[in-house]
Amino acid sequence: ELAFALDPLPLSELPPPPALTEEDARDLDAYTLAKSYFDLKEYDRAAYFLRGCKSQKAYFLYMYSRYLSGEKKKDDETVDSLGPLEKGQVKNEALRELRVELSKKHKARELDGFGLYLYGVVLRKLDLVKEAIDVFVEAAHVLPLHWGAWLELCNLITDKEMLKFLSLPDTWMKEFFLAHIYTELQLIEEALQKYQSLIDAGFSKSTYIISQIAVAYHNIRDIDKALSIFNELRKQDPYRIENMDTFSNLLYVRSMKPELSYLAHNLCEIDKYRVETCCVIGNYYSLRSQHEKAALYFQRALKLNPRYLGAWTLMGHEYMEMKNTSAAIQAYRHAIEVNKRDYRAWYGLGQTYEILKMPFYCLYYYRRAHQLRPNDSRMLVALGECYEKLNQLVEAKKCYWRAYAVGDVEKMALVKLAKLHEQLNESEQAAQCYIKYIQDIYSCGEIVEHLEVSTAFRYLAQYYFKCKLWDEASACAQKCCAFNDTREEGKALLRQILQLRNQGETSSTDIAAPFFLPASLSANNTPTRRVSPLNLSSVTP
Repeated sequence: ELAFALDPLPLSELPPPPALTEEDARDLDAYTLAKSYFDLKEYDRAAYFLRGCKSQKAYFLYMYSRYLSGEKKKDDETVDSLGPLEKGQVKNEALRELRVELSKKHKARELDGFGLYLYGVVLRKLDLVKEAIDVFVEAAHVLPLHWGAWLELCNLITDKEMLKFLSLPDTWMKEFFLAHIYTELQLIEEALQKYQSLIDAGFSKSTYIISQIAVAYHNIRDIDKALSIFNELRKQDPYRIENMDTFSNLLYVRSMKPELSYLAHNLCEIDKYRVETCCVIGNYYSLRSQHEKAALYFQRALKLNPRYLGAWTLMGHEYMEMKNTSAAIQAYRHAIEVNKRDYRAWYGLGQTYEILKMPFYCLYYYRRAHQLRPNDSRMLVALGECYEKLNQLVEAKKCYWRAYAVGDVEKMALVKLAKLHEQLNESEQAAQCYIKYIQDIYSCGEIVEHLEVSTAFRYLAQYYFKCKLWDEASACAQKCCAFNDTREEGKALLRQILQLRNQGETSSTDIAAPFFLPASLSANNTPTRRVSPLNLSSVTP
């Protein structure tokens, strides 16, 4: 795909094919026969005919056939096993033997790039992460164009610090690897810079890079940008199935039913037995609130590929919708087994334990999600709610303030912070939070949540009334009359203000000059009192 994105080379500049060794020539017939069996997924049969072959290529196919045979038997046993506890106990029995044989070859320096890749996979499967990382780095040095080794390495790196200590080969493939790992680690700005430099270097036609840029924008929730890039990608490569499940997630978030329906039908026509197709159909049924059907399609996706991360997470969401918390927990845990960097699975587990009223568990999982997405306000608001339930109000205040500071997606952090100040009888800080909240809502040009806006106006009206600021209290009370739930209170407060004014009481004069809400709010702006700034640290626990 990358070669196709580049301009073709003239015949004189094409590299010569690799020369055949004596061992390659001797093993050629056995290798060709075994490769045919391998392609038919008859792994034991392929391995049998490769015994005693000496060439590097034949040896790799021999060992890889044995590895895949073990994986196939493990998957068959997993399907036949009775419950989730048994599933966790099913192992690939061939791994230990493969490790012993490959380690001998590795010590004798007889493994080529593909052999090293397989050795690394075996070590990873045996949870020997440190050794696996060293072997994958070695494989990247020996065979830098093998993308599989880079991807395996990517799955084992947990943070940027770990990346700094790796001794990677200085090759153009390293740039693709860094861009990919930055996207995985949610370092989106760095990832986009890398992809832009690769486009400038000549990969402007690469559909892989275009899809990765779209995924990067999806990760930072720039939905419009991601949608436009995916639509452009569909025009360039209409039969592409990779990443279409991410595209369907975006259409789902925007509730774009016709577009999601078209995508699902289109992918069904191309290949209905692909993991991505099953996920897209699952999203379509989920958007139509047919959660049982959606879960069924996510299960189909997992039968096709049990290590497909997106399907586990989405299935967890569906079980949550069906109120099946134990199945949701199981699905989210599987997602974390596949990829510990999936913040959605950690966040989903937090939500599940919140429903089960287990706040300490909840706090642990939300913290993990926050570590992976430090600038996502949803994680911070969830953390704040947890701390509130555990009566750790100082920590809760920090979380809500930080959520507002990083850009509150759901516009709820300030309301929750204001209510917290109300509980603590910190009326000035509560008033300031409500004022900021109202300004934010009206600056968007629409009232997002009527209930909370009315709550804010009701509190401000009462606050100004206590401060004897009749004009401001009257303006806020009039705003309360625009909402059903606060109309009667607003009218009652207006009557009280009128009564007090008639008795000759005047507004306090020792109050600082008021400042005003946006002009779009009403014809006569609602004045609000300037209150001191919040004395909160924005560092989350």
